[in-house]
Amino acid sequence: MDRRLPIYLLIDSSGSMRGEPIQSVNVGLTAMLSALRQDPYALETVYLSIITFDHEIKELLPLQALESAQVNDIELPRSGATHMGEGLNKVCDCVERDVLTSTSEQKGDFRPMLFVMTDGAPSDLMDFEVAVQRIKGMKFSEIIACAAGPKAKQEHLKKFATKTVSLENMDSAGFANYFQWVSASIAANASGQQNGAGDDITLPPPPAEVQVVL
Repeated sequence: MDRRLPIYLLIDSSGSMRGEPIQSVNVGLTAMLSALRQDPYALETVYLSIITFDHEIKELLPLQALESAQVNDIELPRSGATHMGEGLNKVCDCVERDVLTSTSEQKGDFRPMLFVMTDGAPSDLMDFEVAVQRIKGMKFSEIIACAAGPKAKQEHLKKFATKTVSLENMDSAGFANYFQWVSASIAANASGQQNGAGDDITLPPPPAEVQVVL
């Protein structure tokens, strides 16, 4: 079996994302999938999983190959908590279930990438602090966290992300540019892995609308 590059997306689906933000996220996910399918390196190695979190956690897309992945629109509750800690724990559970590790007989999957997006802060703070330690031990090649909009708390994301970015404008253009960058980053990782770069992957710089948080 060929080595896979598992990509996990953890997306805030709480009620505050209602309206243009979640519509733009759904459009962005569809465009991302289309762009990746046009990249031969990504098409050969990328497997995609999408998990959403609000007051409950949903595995919208269990890990599967790009060519067979079907992404349904994310639907939001009217209101409720933002269980980011529970969402991070779900990602860890899925990685432990899905990702093949190397053995003496065969090489396992490439190290997975994780993209997290939220427009708020975790409301399950005790679970969140435990999940932070767990997610940091999962050996992701990159954990890229996006703080979307002015109410997103960057300090929480910086606790576990290898790179934190902010998206100031939660409009269709902002999300479109963000997901274009996500697809380019995934494609760069897929190309680098197949060409033997290992963990020394250089991701493309984010667009002007997406600011790197130092």
